[in-house]
Amino acid sequence: MDERFDLQKYLTDGVEQVIKDALKATLKDPRESAFLAKFALACKAADKKRERNEKQGLHVPSYLIASITSVCNLHCEGCYSRANDATTDCEPSMQLTEEEWLRIFKEAEELGVSFILLAGGEPMLRWDVIETAGQMKDILFPVFTNGTFMSDKHLDLLDRCRNIVPVISMEGGREVTDARRGGGVYDTVTEKMVKLREKGIIYGISVTVTKENMKEVLSDDFLDTMRERGCKAVFYIEYVPVDDEGSHLAPDDADREVMAARIEELRSSRTEMIYISFPGDEKSSGGCLAAGRGFFHINSHGGAEPCPFSPYSDINVKDTSLKEALQSDLFTALRSGDILSGEHIGGCVLHEKRDQVEALLQH
Repeated sequence: MDERFDLQKYLTDGVEQVIKDALKATLKDPRESAFLAKFALACKAADKKRERNEKQGLHVPSYLIASITSVCNLHCEGCYSRANDATTDCEPSMQLTEEEWLRIFKEAEELGVSFILLAGGEPMLRWDVIETAGQMKDILFPVFTNGTFMSDKHLDLLDRCRNIVPVISMEGGREVTDARRGGGVYDTVTEKMVKLREKGIIYGISVTVTKENMKEVLSDDFLDTMRERGCKAVFYIEYVPVDDEGSHLAPDDADREVMAARIEELRSSRTEMIYISFPGDEKSSGGCLAAGRGFFHINSHGGAEPCPFSPYSDINVKDTSLKEALQSDLFTALRSGDILSGEHIGGCVLHEKRDQVEALLQH
């Protein structure tokens, strides 16, 4: 019997459970109940599309990560995106337009992608693209946001378009969040959480796990606070150092074992929320899920990359289709070789083996 953890099934089942819970809570709102029921059917239709593609030799993952902007208003300590020059303070030229993102979203839907994770930079700064995503009712769009730009205007759209799900970044309590993200950020995002709960909007949080905050963010007290504020999902993103300066913050093997055991416990004992560990879940899922195995990444300029932590690309969706991007030489080489499934020390395998990824590009 294969005892590998099926991350894709866990996420899909978890989303379905959140939808069922939301349906129970919104039976008095026929409009919302109808949307949630329709999305559940859309997930099943997307499964069938992926199955048909698989039979024709094309593996399509359920998840696409779309970095819709490279601009961010915060300077979080140790940000991998700024270290890779993927995030800046000013809007550069040549970023994908709203129309180009809409084409990508439609192609993703046709292929059977059910979830498009909107990232950045700070994705809320591309409100035109967020509004466009709201039109795609058969796709769920988790928006990984720092939470500082959610005005009443934004909340009204989130209320109308329940397929857009904010995922707010925080590092734990006030002290550790403000230390990494800037003074006052914790109170700002807490205020937004209260408003989201008041409107009954489904949302999650994203936590960058370091040696300094691991105990706190895995604690019952922290999770109780998040549950009371209406949070439905927690993304635990293991800190990946991009230079020697931040290496002391990265969890080691012993830390990862503790985290893996705790998340397994949470999934069985605290089922009111979904718990996703990255890249921890990849180890139990049979290797890195990047390059289209479980997800892939489109950057703000259209480059198709294995994942946001591995900013390498040999094809751009400005010039080709999403289907062709999934079959790029780089993605094909990564999926067919041993880099994704091979042994590595820990953290992000593609970041650790970036020399090998770069070598593939040379061929």
